[in-house]
Amino acid sequence: MAFAQNKTGLILAAAMIVVGSALSSCNKTPGYGRRTAAKPGKASPTTGAEYSFSDKDSTNFQVTRLAKQEIGPNLKYIQGGRAVLGSQEQDVMAFRDNAERTVTIASFFMDETEISNNDYREFLFYMKKQVSADSIKKLEPREGVWAGVLSYNDVYDTYYFRFPGFNFYPVAGVSWNQANVYAKWRTEFVSNLTRERNKLDSSLTKNQLIERGVAFAEYRLPSEAEWEYAAKAMIGVQYMDENQEFGRIYPWDGRGVRNPYNVKRKGKQGDFLANFKRGRGDYAGIAGSRTNDGEIIPTNVYDFPPNDFGLYNMAGNVNEWVQDVYRPLSYQDFDDLNPLRKDGIFDEEETYATTMIDDNYRVYKGGSWRDMAYWLAPGTRRFMHQDSSANHLGFRCAMISIGANGK
Repeated sequence: MAFAQNKTGLILAAAMIVVGSALSSCNKTPGYGRRTAAKPGKASPTTGAEYSFSDKDSTNFQVTRLAKQEIGPNLKYIQGGRAVLGSQEQDVMAFRDNAERTVTIASFFMDETEISNNDYREFLFYMKKQVSADSIKKLEPREGVWAGVLSYNDVYDTYYFRFPGFNFYPVAGVSWNQANVYAKWRTEFVSNLTRERNKLDSSLTKNQLIERGVAFAEYRLPSEAEWEYAAKAMIGVQYMDENQEFGRIYPWDGRGVRNPYNVKRKGKQGDFLANFKRGRGDYAGIAGSRTNDGEIIPTNVYDFPPNDFGLYNMAGNVNEWVQDVYRPLSYQDFDDLNPLRKDGIFDEEETYATTMIDDNYRVYKGGSWRDMAYWLAPGTRRFMHQDSSANHLGFRCAMISIGANGK
């Protein structure tokens, strides 16, 4: 009896060794191990079937090795994370429409500059091949945004958008609706260039392009939360593990609007860090001063130092449209992950005794050449009808960061 039991034990042990050996052998076959988008392996980890890496082989499941997301020109990577958004300056306007709250923003890309006159004229040039002259007229910056009954600014209506000297000044007089048409055109145009560069079959659908890892995410206006997060650029005050040395009122260090680090001799003031209105009637300071902002109207989109994300003029120059519908109390309703107000849900327009609160009014941010320093703080917010335009209002585009970027 004892012998039989021992014999059974030996048989079971031998069987386990054989199974273990088989599993070990299986795990050593090509295609097994840790997978990433850039290194998917040669075979499926769940079935063992070999992958295909070519359109020519239709017998096996096709997997695309992803090196990195295709991104367009002029975009800077904005690494996401936790942030405290909202107005951190005294609410002198008593709007109380952007109280502080903690949210998390996913990584994304944003234009390093405001869209310039040159950029927008390029858009109109290519659109002329697709739409009627009447449609082009509706897409042009609004005439009359510079004119005033008691000023001589009408000349800018003629020259600002078209004269070569203003080529790389920010486009102004563009509505929220026009900015969105530009973003859609840019998506299609750059996506087509990507197809040509990668020699892709023009018949491939959007989903097929996405599966191949070469489709562009859409250009779009940034959400208010993305814009505010990118403007503050708190990454510049990081130290040690998840600590921030100090907060920021503006997109730079310090509590003022001058650069404290370029003071070369005692008594000299630092240069201004943004193009804004210094006081009543004072748009640029006195002539001959090296410390004034030097510009009476908007200036070149590359003027003034970039913030710690590499973005220019996230304060001053021109205000910028964002995606969000305006509601005074949005901060109470927002999700705490990638907040965005698409419409008036939970804060309906009927609750307000004014016609200026409805789903056609959009938020704009950043301050401009004609705004006082208060509006340079990223936490401040204002709004305008989405079909309206102004000589102090432009835009820049954003794009989501997709997936693991090859990790």
